[in-house]
Amino acid sequence: MFLRLPVIVPGLALAVLLAHAAPAAAQDRGYSGQTVTCSSNDNRRNQCSTPFSGRAVLVQNLSGTRCVENRNWSSGRGFVWVDQGCRGRFADSRGSGGGWGGSGQGGTLRCESTDRRQRTCSTGWRDAVLVRQLSDTRCVQGSTWGFRNGSIWVNDGCRGEFAEGRGHGGGNGGGWGNGNPNYQVTCSSDNQRRRYCNWDRSQGRPVVVKQLSSTRCDEGRTWGFQGNQVWVDDGCRARFGAR
Repeated sequence: MFLRLPVIVPGLALAVLLAHAAPAAAQDRGYSGQTVTCSSNDNRRNQCSTPFSGRAVLVQNLSGTRCVENRNWSSGRGFVWVDQGCRGRFADSRGSGGGWGGSGQGGTLRCESTDRRQRTCSTGWRDAVLVRQLSDTRCVQGSTWGFRNGSIWVNDGCRGEFAEGRGHGGGNGGGWGNGNPNYQVTCSSDNQRRRYCNWDRSQGRPVVVKQLSSTRCDEGRTWGFQGNQVWVDDGCRARFGAR
């Protein structure tokens, strides 16, 4: 007597495995929809196909490099591209509404200034980063949005999606001071050249309190900080205050 064993088609078995494994991994992070992981290896640009009907949203940053939309990743119908070391897990923006609702577990939170009024959104995070600008109004940290006491504030029409920031030690963590409101430094990138300005680290973490140039001052792109210095580049000129 012979036993009839089920025939397993390798491709079908793999598809079934992926269909069950991928959502399960995402559910561990609080998201129940289908996700796609895309990686920029060796800092090279990589484009990944997606089954999404719309644009993608970053639901988990998997790399040491911060993934920032329109800087080192973006998407379109049916694809996501990543660059400069970004590696992330992405979901369909049309199906992610509220799925990540500020859980602080790698998800995003939407905070919107309607009628140009200031609004505060509680997060429970120790720091925050802007991952997607949703408004025509430019969202500039320290000017139209910021983070304090575990909450994001937005103003003057800024609407954006934010994620938990992990790179700065969060507020007073990681050796930062309490944020002296009277301490300010102006730093200018003349002739589009990078310039370094002294910064007293004990005063707190630097943030843009007033942009003085027509060039947009974006942290990590046209300005940043290291040690006891603030740097500006590509024409950014701004007044920095302590948080």
